[in-house]
Amino acid sequence: MKVKITKPDGALFEGEAKLVQLPGTGGKFEILQNHAPIISALDNGEIRIVKPNDEEQTIAIRGGVVKGQQNDLLILVQ
Repeated sequence: MKVKITKPDGALFEGEAKLVQLPGTGGKFEILQNHAPIISALDNGEIRIVKPNDEEQTIAIRGGVVKGQQNDLLILVQ
């Protein structure tokens, strides 16, 4: 799936991922390929991205929102 993580001053990540773990306001949750459409608020914590080659990347955030549909994930963070 295509993932774009951005904050007001620019993009933090843009690329393909097979799993994204997010710090939701009710706890951590994961989004995989072909996930149902979603819009959710995010809390302070870390976003964990697993790329198609199994390489992992983490990004610390201070809240935000995620919107996903049709394997296109947009994450706006602070």
